[in-house]
Amino acid sequence: MTPTHRLVTADGRTLKYCLYGDEAGLPVIAHHGTPGTRWERPDVITAIEQAGLRLLLHGRPGYGSDRQPGRTVADVAADVEVLADVMGWKRFAVTGFSGGGPHALATAALLPHRVIRCSTVAAIAPPGTTAFGSLDWPADAVRGEPFLRDQLGRRGPELLREFATGAPDGGRYERMRAACVDGLDGWIDDYLALSKPWGFKLRDIGVPVEVWFGSEDDNSTPAHAEWLVTTIAGAKARMYDGGHDPDDTTQRQVFTALHS
Repeated sequence: MTPTHRLVTADGRTLKYCLYGDEAGLPVIAHHGTPGTRWERPDVITAIEQAGLRLLLHGRPGYGSDRQPGRTVADVAADVEVLADVMGWKRFAVTGFSGGGPHALATAALLPHRVIRCSTVAAIAPPGTTAFGSLDWPADAVRGEPFLRDQLGRRGPELLREFATGAPDGGRYERMRAACVDGLDGWIDDYLALSKPWGFKLRDIGVPVEVWFGSEDDNSTPAHAEWLVTTIAGAKARMYDGGHDPDDTTQRQVFTALHS
């Protein structure tokens, strides 16, 4: 696995992150999915290198990084700023996959003096929208952490068995296992944060935004992308062929577009 780096925040939490690509590449801070991990799969690492990026992928609180109980989506911006400071990056791009999409948008909205552009891939719309209402997991999240912990405690092993016995698919089993290796706290806290007000206004985003979505995505359907594009000023919709997880060709396109 890619080596893990650590830093301690002002409130005493440890953040863990991994670095990918050329040190001289375009600085990018990435937000993994829900659940997710700071360890990236080999084909995506290759895409990062080919796109000329220096990409920092951090584990949100609870995913190896110390937990931050009660965190909101907006809280991620403070951690991103600390990470960027450690790297010496005054300006950088951000990207986020699935549940990481809202966190990338929060970073773009709350750090306008530092973020140069933003892309989301298979991201979701916020609570209160018709698109969000089509998701199945928020019903568990609103019942509180104990219920959610019980449900995900069952779902995690089910997914691992499903991925382990399925066809090779670019390491979904390994990534799921890595996402859960430190427990369920990150997954739980992501669901809780995504199910309540995100803590920022999408209309405040002033940097260029690209919203990528899969033509056959059953998780975050094109309706989510449509809502985001019509709400974020100047946002551009970018459809790719396939489902929730983009292939390596699409990943290269997403990463290369961050240079634009």
